[in-house]
Amino acid sequence: MKVLMLSKALVNGVYQKKLEELAKLPEIELLAIVPPYWHESRVGVVQLERRYTEGYELIVEPMWFNGHHHVHWYPGLARHVRRFRPDILHVDEEPYNLVTFHAALLGRVYGARVIFFTWQNLHRRYPPPFSWFERINYRLAAAAVAGSQEAASVLRRKGYRGPLEVIPQFGVDPELFRPMPVERSTLPTIGFVGRLVPEKGADVLLRALARMRTRAAVQIVGSGSERSRLELLATSLGVRDRVTFRGSVAPAMMPQTLNMFDVLVVPSRTRRNWKEQFGRVIIEAMACGVPVVGSDSGEIPQVIGEAGLVFPEDDATALAQALDMLLGDPARRQELGRLGRQRVLELFTQARVAERYYELYRSLGSTWRSYATVGRLGQ
Repeated sequence: MKVLMLSKALVNGVYQKKLEELAKLPEIELLAIVPPYWHESRVGVVQLERRYTEGYELIVEPMWFNGHHHVHWYPGLARHVRRFRPDILHVDEEPYNLVTFHAALLGRVYGARVIFFTWQNLHRRYPPPFSWFERINYRLAAAAVAGSQEAASVLRRKGYRGPLEVIPQFGVDPELFRPMPVERSTLPTIGFVGRLVPEKGADVLLRALARMRTRAAVQIVGSGSERSRLELLATSLGVRDRVTFRGSVAPAMMPQTLNMFDVLVVPSRTRRNWKEQFGRVIIEAMACGVPVVGSDSGEIPQVIGEAGLVFPEDDATALAQALDMLLGDPARRQELGRLGRQRVLELFTQARVAERYYELYRSLGSTWRSYATVGRLGQ
């Protein structure tokens, strides 16, 4: 089975591990096409990192309108599709994007089964031409993958009727993210990892810290426009001496950073135009055996499952109570850490995620020709 995967996310070398795992599976010939870089508005230019490239072919293809999620595309894609002749053309993009539309048309021309991916967990209506791309991609796709149950529900509500699976875009490498000995602070340490923007809710954690009975420290890892306001808030709450703002941490240092925490807090809050889609740091922390306390925003409760605690978003008092309980009960923390790593090994490793995509690819093998014959792929 020949699979061509088109994904700008693969400029991040850590994510390439999924492709190595996929390439190990029987009868898979894998070609991945990535841009030389991706310009992300929040963090700047992310250059391609070649980290896990064994067992498959990785091609760097220039992209037009780099940094524009909805309108970027690869003018040289047709050449690679024509040469490789994939059975599966996996477009790691939303159905309303130009790049997905372009790839789906090429898939139709060259007889490939097209799959698109969606994280969109809010029901949004897009203006033309993006609404046109969306409707056409629904008809051309042989299958779709949603990163969460909420995203799957939105896709159905918007009219997609084809085969649909719920699979994370990427997993985590349990050999990198694992429990490890680190030097710890004298105070119990609560961690936050994420962008310092209102929707990520770091202020909720600071308010909870000020209400806790347990004397604990907080490490805030990340950067963003809210840092100055958060520093002022910590001062006004009287907890500034127990809050460390570490800024951004290199991806290679994240396993060690997470292991320094007694508990990780993910206090995201829903906004009109945003809701937590997954929370990758949750599975990274769980893989390290670190218990997680998350809000009930978006997909967080489903990712945590029974391996952590969930509190109502924006409720600093409830968060303080949960943290007091966990920090006062080392046995409970240890058990949640064990359950978290077990959950990752069962559901969220790169190998397990690759296996689920493989199962989807194989499921299309017996049906796609009849769909193509009548011109109704994905109906």
